[in-house]
This record gives sequence, structure tokens and C-alpha cells, in this order.
Amino acid sequence: MQGAEKGKQPQLDGSGLTIGIVQARFNEGITNALFDACFKELVALGVDANDIDHVTVPGALEVPLALQTLANRGEHDALIALGCIIRGETYHFELVANESGAGVTRVGLDFDLPIANAILTTENLEQAMARRTEKGTDAARVAVEMAQLVSELTINDDDMDILMNGDAE
Repeated sequence: MQGAEKGKQPQLDGSGLTIGIVQARFNEGITNALFDACFKELVALGVDANDIDHVTVPGALEVPLALQTLANRGEHDALIALGCIIRGETYHFELVANESGAGVTRVGLDFDLPIANAILTTENLEQAMARRTEKGTDAARVAVEMAQLVSELTINDDDMDILMNGDAE
């Protein structure tokens, strides 16, 4: 299998990829910074700005449904989830953090689609501010790398025929 060599460097060429981004508006100052860093890095990695779809939703709990809707379209090589959940004084933080994270993961697995989860979960605003640019950049890199990896690992129909029938044309 190509690309399975130990220690192979990740593929960070976003040329030809189509990426969808779902951004939660709650804590918008942080999520806008996440988006800006993410978008800038995607373009730097070669993703055409016209091949980046960006939608916003009210908060982190709404992110998985928007991701699922985009995944259903079958138009993206990878998706990115952006949001910010800051711990408060109630259990609500745990609920939102756990459920949004589980929803993002489920969509990726259900659709065999890479999703970079950059929904920050922090104790306070200062932690969120310290992570916003790096996490946005990381999300772009993860999306491109995983889109390339999944594409490389996916067995196409011709390869499957060879495996099943044992004869190559």
C-alpha cells in the first residue's frame, strides 16, 4: 500500500480539494479568529478560496447537523468544525462539549469523511484567546492531510475488481 511507509511525511497539498467549514457564532470574537486563521492556512496550502464553503450556526451544538448536511451533499473532501465553549458555573459546559464532540465524530465516521474538530473547550476566555490562531491553523492542516490520506487509502472500483477477480487489464 502506498503511503503506509513508516515515518512518511504528511501530504499538505490542498490543490484541487474542496473544504467545508462550519463555524459556531457563539463566542464570535474567538470563532472569527479561528475562521480567519483556518481560511488563511487553507489558501496557503493550495486550496482555492472558491473551493472553501463557509457556513455559520448559532453554537457548538448546532455544528454537527450542519456538518451532516454538508456531508450529505457529497461535495467536500473534508470538513472543519469551528467553535468555542468556555466553562461556566453550571453543567452546561460538559453537555455542550461532550455532545458537540460526539456529534462531529459521528458525522465523520458515518460519512467516511475527514472532519477537523477545532471546537475549543477552555476554562476561560484567556485560554481561548491564546489558542484561537494556532487551533484554526491546525484545523486547516488536519483537513488537508486527512483528505489526502483518505483518498490514498480508499480502494477504487478497479482495484477492488483486481482483488476480487485476480486479473488486471
